[in-house]
Amino acid sequence: MSTYAIGDIQGCYSELLQLLKLIKFNPNEDVLWSCGDLVNRGPNSLDVLRFFKDLKDRAIVVLGNHDMHLLALAYGNTTRLKAQDTLHDILDAPDADELIQWLRHRPFLHHDANMGLTMIHAGIPPQWDLLQAREHALELEKTLRGAKCQEYLNHLYGDKPKIWSDSLSGWDRMRFITNCFTRLRYCNAKGKLAMKNKWQPSLDVNNNDKEKPWFLWPQRANRDLTIIFGHWATLGFYIGTGIYALDSACVWGGALTALRLEDKQVFSLPCSAQCNPKDY
Repeated sequence: MSTYAIGDIQGCYSELLQLLKLIKFNPNEDVLWSCGDLVNRGPNSLDVLRFFKDLKDRAIVVLGNHDMHLLALAYGNTTRLKAQDTLHDILDAPDADELIQWLRHRPFLHHDANMGLTMIHAGIPPQWDLLQAREHALELEKTLRGAKCQEYLNHLYGDKPKIWSDSLSGWDRMRFITNCFTRLRYCNAKGKLAMKNKWQPSLDVNNNDKEKPWFLWPQRANRDLTIIFGHWATLGFYIGTGIYALDSACVWGGALTALRLEDKQVFSLPCSAQCNPKDY
């Protein structure tokens, strides 16, 4: 049995199947981890969502920002629909309700103590250690799966608050936690989120930038973890100290990448499905 982690797919179903063929993925024996963003911008989001749902306990999927966007649309927040979204096939599908309920019950963070690995979609702010990150992920999951799901998704969008405080409450608290797990790229040394900064980072830990990738701050409380994440197409595939970044910009004409977790072997396949790369 092998376990594979795969980067952002975003509806690139053909490339997913080709990559699984390349790694000789056996759904009866192997396990597939997804860093999130199963859907949107690519041509076959419905097929990707059905594929992972059908894998049942052979798949572990954490929620990404595009997955959350789909949930928000499904629960009535249609004012946030974008021209470049490719989610209508899911919303109009005969099994839409079943797919949405399955997606709604995915986690924001997965930690495997035996493998010593933690998977998220985007980032963990430097203030949080593993215990705090897991507690805050559970807060979101309880809300997303509960009676206040629609209200939560109606308050999903926005870049504030920008810095964590234990005193944060209500939808501000939920939005900050959501932004960390699904959107975070840059922050400053105190953990103030820089949500507008999306571009290719300097990976020099000694640079004097006031805003750095969240994983480059040496004092971060989660530096003892080995973290797998996606989300950052302009960063691309990257291996750093305790870091595996797997979003290799498939839907933007880059590649789809898988990492075999037992031996850290990397597999990559060029993507043929390109969207309009205006917004990562």
